[in-house]
Amino acid sequence: MSSSTYAIAIGSNRWGRHGGPVAEVRAAVAALDGVRAVAPVMASAPLGPSLRRYANTVAIIDSALGPAALLDALKAIERRFGRRRGRRWGSRVIDLDIILWSGGCWRSPGLVVPHLAFRERAFVLRPLAAVAARWRDPVGGRTMRQLQQMVDHGRRRA
Repeated sequence: MSSSTYAIAIGSNRWGRHGGPVAEVRAAVAALDGVRAVAPVMASAPLGPSLRRYANTVAIIDSALGPAALLDALKAIERRFGRRRGRRWGSRVIDLDIILWSGGCWRSPGLVVPHLAFRERAFVLRPLAAVAARWRDPVGGRTMRQLQQMVDHGRRRA
């Protein structure tokens, strides 16, 4: 398989083996293969029941893995960091999500690319626009910069 490009959202809001959430995010970036670009780490409010603020970034990576195999690799990194299955939107030491894939759209059990909620999440769109402003949403055709501006101006939920 030829190489594909992916946008990976990375977040943490718990201390782990590497330190606080920012350190966990940076360590997760270091654990990824094929990193081409990384956005600055930003803080964001939690979704759902968690009370702790998140540290978030997006990494652009190149990989020979297909989307399903890359998801397996990301889940293995999460396990190495101490992530355990738990409450949806609860506190977590690390969260790695495939947001976009250069191949366009992908759907399989357990994985939908582009990520279903990324267009509404400022904590994904702001770092994503910082490293891939011209990448177009394969569904709606807008660039990441356009989607980020829509969220920032209240046209979509943040």
